[in-house]
Amino acid sequence: MASRRPSPTAGGDLFGSNQSNAPDAHAPLAARMRPRALEEFIGQSHLLGPGKLLRRAIESDRLTSVILYGPPGCGKTALGFLLAARTQAHVERLNAVAAGVEELRRVIQGARARRQTSGGRTLLFLDEIHRFNKAQQDVLMPEVEDGTLILVGATTHNPFFSIVSPLLSRSLVAEFRPLLEEDLKVLLHRAIADPERGLGKMKLAVAPEAVEFLAKISDGDARRALNALELAAITTPADPKTGEVRIGTAEAQESVQKKMIRYDADDDAHYDTISAYIKSLRGSDPDAALYWLAKMLTAGEDPRFIARRLVICAAEDVGLADPQALLVATAAAQAVEFVGMPECRIPLAEGTVYVATAPKSNAAYLGIEQATRDVEQGKALEVPDHLRGSNYPGAQRLGHGKGYKYAHDFPGHRVEQAYLPESRRYYDPSDQGFERQLRERLKRRKPD
Repeated sequence: MASRRPSPTAGGDLFGSNQSNAPDAHAPLAARMRPRALEEFIGQSHLLGPGKLLRRAIESDRLTSVILYGPPGCGKTALGFLLAARTQAHVERLNAVAAGVEELRRVIQGARARRQTSGGRTLLFLDEIHRFNKAQQDVLMPEVEDGTLILVGATTHNPFFSIVSPLLSRSLVAEFRPLLEEDLKVLLHRAIADPERGLGKMKLAVAPEAVEFLAKISDGDARRALNALELAAITTPADPKTGEVRIGTAEAQESVQKKMIRYDADDDAHYDTISAYIKSLRGSDPDAALYWLAKMLTAGEDPRFIARRLVICAAEDVGLADPQALLVATAAAQAVEFVGMPECRIPLAEGTVYVATAPKSNAAYLGIEQATRDVEQGKALEVPDHLRGSNYPGAQRLGHGKGYKYAHDFPGHRVEQAYLPESRRYYDPSDQGFERQLRERLKRRKPD
């Protein structure tokens, strides 16, 4: 690998001139535990797994410009470190919060000179790239386009809204995802055991429940999980006899100032809580429903799971007593996908209150249940000839469609005729809300 020395203003805290692997003892645990090789990188297997495009580009040192997009603590900056260590290019770093056009031009001039004199490439790691306005981003365009600069931009904002289209079209957009709880547990255990960069020199005894709590409460953010572990380790008094530092759930909770909630996606608490939520909606108690919603979200439940249950409840328990309920619930579910946590708790709360306070009827649900049982268990009914399709050659010769009455040709746009070969009754509307109007409408059309 060719030697390189970034300029002093390039941000030595990340890509400093000291290229040794010795960790900075004063750096936070999350910074010390950054991976030193791709093999140590945890998570983002959809991008960096064996054979994936981004991994192949890194391993072959053929990386083109790339935008790393994702939430905090999921590995964007960590990957920047790895790129700095692996690439044969000269590496520069800027943070868009503090840098301006002058700094960009300095990097660009250096990249041009480097390419003209030695043919060397320059990699620019640009953190918080979404902070640059359109004019600042446009400054990068010529050098990115001709390959003078390899741009690695990191952002927590959707690049399709915050980065100009010409720059996006010349860059690979790599969407990072929040780390899974299992990924965070691996990182936490690695930090506990590592005597060089982690906490391995301390006499730590970390309860499995504490690791579980930190992994769950960190919302996929490795930085948050590791720094909370370090805070618990350095602030918890050691046992005066053994010198051991014991970290249980109480110490873990205190390190993040948040109480652990007994809630696991695989145990009774998960099923009991969602059951309480649905039954509160069905029972028209918005306060109880909001409490169970808050408990699930605070415990880390997938908001999409809650949204799906809300939509089902709107259809099954509210039904046509208030047709708007399904629209509100569906809108809340769409907002969850579009917005994400923590803001999506607001449309979820709106949908919860609306469904809980709406009039209730399960008539449509009971109707489809009975019809389904009849189809599955009873004699299959044949479609009457006059209802069969007649828009193909030979249909009339078979008598299909003969005698069918077109509803719009009759007063009130309805006409009496047999729509089933035998009489069946599936939908029995209640007297709740809008369904009361449907009941009266059906009575006028089809008396009992």
